[in-house]
Amino acid sequence: MEYKDYYKTLGVERNASADEIKKVYRKLARKYHPDVSKEANAEERFKEVQEAYEVLRDSEKRRAYDELGSNWRAGQEFRPPPGWDREVHFHSSGGAGSQFSDFFEQLFGAHGVDFGFDRAGGARRDRHSQGRKGNDREHAITISLEEAYRGGVRTIQLTMPRRDARGRVSQDTRTLNVRIPPGVSNGQRIRLGGQGDAGAGGGRAGDLYFRVSIEPHRVYRLDGRNIELDLPISPWEAALGARIEVPTPGGRAAMTVPAGSQSGARFRLKGRGLPGKEPGDFYVVLKIVNPPMEGQQVRELYRRMADAIDFDPRANLELP
Repeated sequence: MEYKDYYKTLGVERNASADEIKKVYRKLARKYHPDVSKEANAEERFKEVQEAYEVLRDSEKRRAYDELGSNWRAGQEFRPPPGWDREVHFHSSGGAGSQFSDFFEQLFGAHGVDFGFDRAGGARRDRHSQGRKGNDREHAITISLEEAYRGGVRTIQLTMPRRDARGRVSQDTRTLNVRIPPGVSNGQRIRLGGQGDAGAGGGRAGDLYFRVSIEPHRVYRLDGRNIELDLPISPWEAALGARIEVPTPGGRAAMTVPAGSQSGARFRLKGRGLPGKEPGDFYVVLKIVNPPMEGQQVRELYRRMADAIDFDPRANLELP
């Protein structure tokens, strides 16, 4: 079994204070939380950080860990000292269960532990277990781009297996109110704590996750946290320039079209994409649209333009 160096996991010295450990843990938990992190290994790192903090946050657990592992380094093979099972007495502290490593379970019990010490200073283990945490569940949820931008609450009905105290499984239909946070992006997960499978032996329930999928929009295109819009403009607005209003999910925004603009020109409205700690941008792509050729007057205007303007749009096009 590989030894876990919890101090190295959190990046703190072995003599770090409880406040230092808490401060570092909070920083790492925010960085790697699966609901918000974009790190490739976020979920795995988050579990490692949680496990390390579970041990080091409590002075008695930390003391027991230090006594057991003071001569070991991360990656080395590790076995508990002789007599550990006879001398140590556990009691449960909330059911860590299978979310923690084999190393943690071998030392501290598969169901999570809370260490105490007897008067002689030795660790004791209470064998009254609180059970194993229930399994997490994941479902897909499809939302509109407007919901992703503004957030909201979606009422969802789910049919999920439910296990009773005797281990019998039945189908349970539940109605859940899922809060959609503003700025949620494609692939992000929304967590409902304690709404997964029931725990065994009194352990806490698992969590329920909804993986977000944003449906295509009839006007906007979504690229990560950025939003794009093809904006139709008239030939004279493109030629002469214009001050126009652009419809964005957050409301209308004024934008200047420079004189002489061409179709395909791209302009950025900073921070008007999906909101968040680092909001996306809104991109406007110009699309010149000719008016309908209705009526003799319109046709005459185009003929006059053709006669007055010496312009060949294909002058730079190399043809065989």
